[in-house]
Amino acid sequence: MTQQDPKLVTQAKTAEDWWRGAVIYQIYPRSYQDSNGDGIGDLLGITQRLPYIRSLGVDAIWISPFFTSPMKDFGYDVSDYCDVDPMFGQLSDFDALVETAHQLGLKVMIDLVLSHTSDQHPWSLESARSRDNDKANWYVWADPKPDGTPPNNWLSIFGGPAWTWEPRREQYFLHNFLSSQPDLNFHEPAVQDALLDVTRFWLDRGVDGFRLDTINFYFADKALRDNPALPPEARNATIAPSVNPYNHQEHLYSKNQPENIDFLKRFRALLDKYPGRAAVGEVGDAQRGLELLGEYTSGSDRIHMCYAFEFLSKDLLTAARVVEVLNRLDEAAPEGWACWAFSNHDVMRHVSRWNLTPAAKRLYLTMLMSLRGSACLYQGEELGLPEADVAFEDLQDPYGITFWPEFKGRDGCRTPMVWEPSNQNGGFSETQPWLPVSSEHLSRNVTDQEADPGAPLHHYRRAIGFRRAHPALIHGAHEALSAQGDVLSFIRTGSSERIFCAFNLSDTPSIIEMPPTENGGDWHPIGAELGVTGPAEDGKLHLGPWQPCFALDMSHREGS
Repeated sequence: MTQQDPKLVTQAKTAEDWWRGAVIYQIYPRSYQDSNGDGIGDLLGITQRLPYIRSLGVDAIWISPFFTSPMKDFGYDVSDYCDVDPMFGQLSDFDALVETAHQLGLKVMIDLVLSHTSDQHPWSLESARSRDNDKANWYVWADPKPDGTPPNNWLSIFGGPAWTWEPRREQYFLHNFLSSQPDLNFHEPAVQDALLDVTRFWLDRGVDGFRLDTINFYFADKALRDNPALPPEARNATIAPSVNPYNHQEHLYSKNQPENIDFLKRFRALLDKYPGRAAVGEVGDAQRGLELLGEYTSGSDRIHMCYAFEFLSKDLLTAARVVEVLNRLDEAAPEGWACWAFSNHDVMRHVSRWNLTPAAKRLYLTMLMSLRGSACLYQGEELGLPEADVAFEDLQDPYGITFWPEFKGRDGCRTPMVWEPSNQNGGFSETQPWLPVSSEHLSRNVTDQEADPGAPLHHYRRAIGFRRAHPALIHGAHEALSAQGDVLSFIRTGSSERIFCAFNLSDTPSIIEMPPTENGGDWHPIGAELGVTGPAEDGKLHLGPWQPCFALDMSHREGS
């Protein structure tokens, strides 16, 4: 083999690093399956559908929060970290879910929201009473300026100042999100210890890992310095809608603090006591996402993997954009590990966001399954579901209610899963769901797609299966990143195979030159089930609209 840049060296996959290159299926529990007829999804409903999830070929599930909560932000405002909210069931239901998932060969990851709690959490209730109780320093409190205004200019992602007045303490408390979601003070060692105890509770219950919400928000600047203004040309609406003044600041001090690294090391040290456990961190930053990903995942003493927001943006994902992001990632995080996603519970579904045709939907998924890193799929994505159009009177999301109609919130991607066509609720529930089922979704239900060989569901299974069949696509290195017009190409290399990958991200035919094989051998087309084409006799690659190519380097495979 030729010598490679150290940053491209592949890493062997073992049982303990199952997460490296894993495909993770995200479940939004309110909207997956209602088992008791109250119109809200629950843990027993998820357990009922685990065989379906297993049939997709994914490695793990990630369940969005199901902890006890007043549900002001639908579970991302936790009032008891160590119990299940009654609307989702009880702890025994969670135990049954984990046991069933493990029997099916699925790992279980849960969503830990550590940066903030609900204002109804006992810690918050005690902290707010006075300045001299046991939890007085557990949240970020600050005195007003002499004129009574907040201590600095920090803004909330959900709109308005990031500070709310508490008259009992005559102080402001920090909340990067809703005013009912006060931020914990990670500068207080007892807070870190308590959160690690929470982590230990779920590890002892058998979870295989965690998705860490807003991982870069844990610490705030101890001096509470003002954030500087962000020039208009540098503003990016990936994290917050363009109509939100949050985009007018460079969030230099309200998040992304260097002290975060030390806490992540403590968190990782705890996970390492439980072999085979892993975590993926959500890095919410429009300017420094990849840089932070590198800081948080480099080495074996920090978080296992992170995903930033580069592929969750509104702008269409072009070949040039993918190459730009992957090159920046190689520079920022040569030892790190990314987890890619096109859709999740916080952004418009990518089918609508990028206005994808059926052929484009298939190719983007095929490409995602070929990228170096792990991948998250969001429930319903495998059905090709577009964003649902939720009327204002049906909105539940406080974010959307605040910024309507310029920003319609997150409810359009959170509507119930559609399982079968027998009723107007798509088999999700026997009663009126918490959000209406989109009529456009009903015809894309699981039952009908199972019977249609050309349906998106079957392409997802084929693409995931193709990835699983080729170790180089799971954990191999990547090299030769290239954007030739609308064609993205790269080579994935593992110890036993070297695969050329190309994707025509357009609706017009393209021709590119094939790169040389490693030792002067032949390229052998693979992946016929994904609609691939192979190199022509002249050595060029002719790609039809939205067509991929996978070719195996036979000289590498032969070990020469």
